[in-house]
Amino acid sequence: MKKNLFVINAIKIISTVLMIGAMGLELGHIYALKNHLQIPDIIRPILVIERVAVGVHLIEAIIASSKAGSKYGVYTFFVGTIGLVELFGEENQ
Repeated sequence: MKKNLFVINAIKIISTVLMIGAMGLELGHIYALKNHLQIPDIIRPILVIERVAVGVHLIEAIIASSKAGSKYGVYTFFVGTIGLVELFGEENQ
């Protein structure tokens, strides 16, 4: 049980760091486009993956906020599916 809790907490931390990084990457991309700067070709596939991840997390956040309020929606946006699992696990008990 402790190992499972450690893995869940590690996923939450990693997901939060990656989501903050994704937002920073997107802001950097917007800055580059606005200032007519060249973007390296290697970053383009990363941007696609980042946009899909942010979109999925946004959908999860909308679901969570409709069930438990905006505070939990923000939490779920950063931690991802684990936030929804926790939310629906609490509802079932």
